Amino acid sequence: MGVTAAEIAYAKDLFSDLPSEITARRMMGGLCLYHEGTIFAILHPDHGLMIKGAGAFQDHLEAKGCTRWVHNRADGTTSAMSYWTLPDAAREDPSEASALAREALSFL
Repeated sequence: MGVTAAEIAYAKDLFSDLPSEITARRMMGGLCLYHEGTIFAILHPDHGLMIKGAGAFQDHLEAKGCTRWVHNRADGTTSAMSYWTLPDAAREDPSEASALAREALSFL
């Protein structure tokens, strides 16, 4: 099951306050979101919209109550991915979401 056109439009609209256009590329049933060629978020068919967290930004996301995506592998092991849920305040507010995206991009 992939992401829908409506979900893609929502994601692009949510980050619409970024200074240049958001591009997207379908990948593994989901969608990668790019700003000026740098991936900063994904739209996962099972986990929804997630922001990339690298370096000290991970601590910031955790403090905001965001949850890290943990992938369960077929062999029973898990792998912590570098993507986090969005904080509640950013899920419906383009200025909040875009501010978070700018912060994420500063660590990439």
